[in-house]
Amino acid sequence: MNLFKTAQFIRSVSDYEKLGYDRNIEFAFIGRSNVGKSSLINTLTRKKNLALTSSTPGKTRTINLFLIDEKWNIVDLPGYGYAQRSKSERLNWSKIISDYIVNRKNLACLFILVDANIPPQKIDIEFINNCGAKNIPLSIVFTKTDKSNKSLILKNIEAFRSELGRYWEELPRFFLTSAANMNGITELSQFIEQSMSEIKSVQQSKNV
Repeated sequence: MNLFKTAQFIRSVSDYEKLGYDRNIEFAFIGRSNVGKSSLINTLTRKKNLALTSSTPGKTRTINLFLIDEKWNIVDLPGYGYAQRSKSERLNWSKIISDYIVNRKNLACLFILVDANIPPQKIDIEFINNCGAKNIPLSIVFTKTDKSNKSLILKNIEAFRSELGRYWEELPRFFLTSAANMNGITELSQFIEQSMSEIKSVQQSKNV
């Protein structure tokens, strides 16, 4: 089931200040390099080439903005943790990411993507904890759940939950997805729709 009818690329910026004001509700996607972010965005929107995919880690270097159904935005953020770029590039990406997630008032949820095929990575845990400390609204999306057997996937996810539970009283929401076989895509879509409905309801009550 495709809950979203239209999707179009709006702009790409290398500096948060150039992104400009936007009144649309936004859902941003981020994760370590090569976690399957672009593939997930394409699958979620049913647009094969909306977000450019690449086998080269660290390909997304800018904030990429997409308009969905003429009413809300998907934001594709640069990946973090790719050591093969220069220090100056990594610092620039870090600033872009921080500026966006801390200052974007219309950010409804930051989807942090995690590869379900590997054990918990320190960089993911630290990034999630840093976002939590800043009260960033977030959910965790496990990707590539079709790549390994189910028992390994569940083992890695449970280990991740356990590690994160050392720091969180209440864990963020988790999604298990696969861009290849559509696993979890409907649940993710419905969560976005529900979140938008709740936000609009709150906005309307404030205007009464």
